[in-house]
Amino acid sequence: MTRARGAAAGLSPSATIHESAYVDEGATVGAGTRIWHFCHVMPGAVIGPRCNLGQNVVVMGGTRLGENVKVQNNVSIYEGVELEDDVFCGPSMVFTNVVNPRSHVSRKHEYLRTLVRRGATIGANATVVCGVTLGEYAFVGAGAVVTRDVPAHALVVGVPARRIGWVCSCGVRLPDAGEGTCATCGSVYARSGDGIVRTGGRS
Repeated sequence: MTRARGAAAGLSPSATIHESAYVDEGATVGAGTRIWHFCHVMPGAVIGPRCNLGQNVVVMGGTRLGENVKVQNNVSIYEGVELEDDVFCGPSMVFTNVVNPRSHVSRKHEYLRTLVRRGATIGANATVVCGVTLGEYAFVGAGAVVTRDVPAHALVVGVPARRIGWVCSCGVRLPDAGEGTCATCGSVYARSGDGIVRTGGRS
């Protein structure tokens, strides 16, 4: 493994890589991205521009991070995980990629895809079991265990995680019904089927 610096590793010249971090050849790191102490980015990982990886983050091959993704300390992003733009992963949250692991059984061909859509937040020490999708601007509370899909803008907490409310794209909790205007940014929401959609307000 090499502590890569330069075009051979797919690094943007404006990326910042701490001297204790390893970025393997075959990884892609976008412009303005910062990778901090003791991180390891493996071959085949794709990290977009303006991302920030905190201390002790591992990004495996077969993963993709969009633009402006924030990954806090002690997070491992396993093969099969995709994070769209503006996703926030809190400290020590956990992804998985196999539902029934055994040390003596190889299940590399059974990895399940986990998709975290644009703007979603995953709180500290939460666990996201593989094979689920977190909707746009969903908010997973600290310590929650997500075992099924989470709708856009849903606030989920607990073990297993359940929806207790709705959250604006700015991160502020909306009225319980999910309809109305965000008191902080002025965005307007309305119900749509089992979820909510933004219908107006500030851009």
